[in-house]
Amino acid sequence: MITLLFCILMFAVFGKLAVLAFKAAWGITKIIVCFVLAPLILLAIVFSGFIYIALFLLLIGGIASLVAPKI
Repeated sequence: MITLLFCILMFAVFGKLAVLAFKAAWGITKIIVCFVLAPLILLAIVFSGFIYIALFLLLIGGIASLVAPKI
């Protein structure tokens, strides 16, 4: 009986730790994409000669950031 209780509590503790780790990894991924990948992709599009596409994507991102609810 104590072994069963131990297993249940162990899964509860490590399950919460797994959820916390997933949330932290997701947050770090969003930060990297927003501050590193997106500007690099836009610069690559501009330097390859597709300035109108990059401007259109930047305009969509600007409008989305103005309209999106603030957290």
